[in-house]
Amino acid sequence: MPILAIDAATMVSSAAVAVENRLLSEVTMQLKKPQSEVLMGHIISALKIAHVDKTQLTAIAVNVGPGSFTGLRIGLAAAKMMAYTLKIPIIGVDIGEVLAYHYPVDNLYSAVFIDAQKNNVYFAIYNWCSGILQCVENMQVLSLPEAVQKCESRDKQVIAMGDIVQKKQDVFLNCSNTVVAPPYRVMPCAANTAFAGLEKLKRGEVSNVMNMEPLYIRRSEAEELWEKHHREE
Repeated sequence: MPILAIDAATMVSSAAVAVENRLLSEVTMQLKKPQSEVLMGHIISALKIAHVDKTQLTAIAVNVGPGSFTGLRIGLAAAKMMAYTLKIPIIGVDIGEVLAYHYPVDNLYSAVFIDAQKNNVYFAIYNWCSGILQCVENMQVLSLPEAVQKCESRDKQVIAMGDIVQKKQDVFLNCSNTVVAPPYRVMPCAANTAFAGLEKLKRGEVSNVMNMEPLYIRRSEAEELWEKHHREE
């Protein structure tokens, strides 16, 4: 039975419908358009292209971040609304897992570089071993040079992905152990969210729709400014 996946954690707006071992449809766009304007249209289009009615869905998978605070909230709100209304399970997939599904092969590390603002990145490293995805470096906030150095010190080649990689490819030009993913594999997509979600669903790893939250890692700039302002008072 089909699963709907939603990905709005970055500038990419993506929705996909999949069943086990088969992608039925995917609608993906990376333009400077607010997720609030385009995401629901992508969900509707993905269902229509797949010839799947929303009542046929068995679960909703959603990229829970870290990433854009606004995008995460919009994506999760849409996923929770549909899961609650349809009375079906909801599965959260973090952005590192989503990107690691681009390269599900052994002997290669997948490194995640997501913009964390203030010259920092959300960084994690993943590794596939006999079809099982393993997290080698847990998601953390680092400076970009620190994250690159962690990749360079690895014992196997690292492929770098994420919006920071897309924006700052020149940083990786002199790397000896780290390569940049090609344009069509550097950003997250809902197809990966769907297949990662299907694996989690099989293992019974579902979330509570009532208290599920995005994976922020750090506080928003607005929260930090509020705290600074009240500290100064």
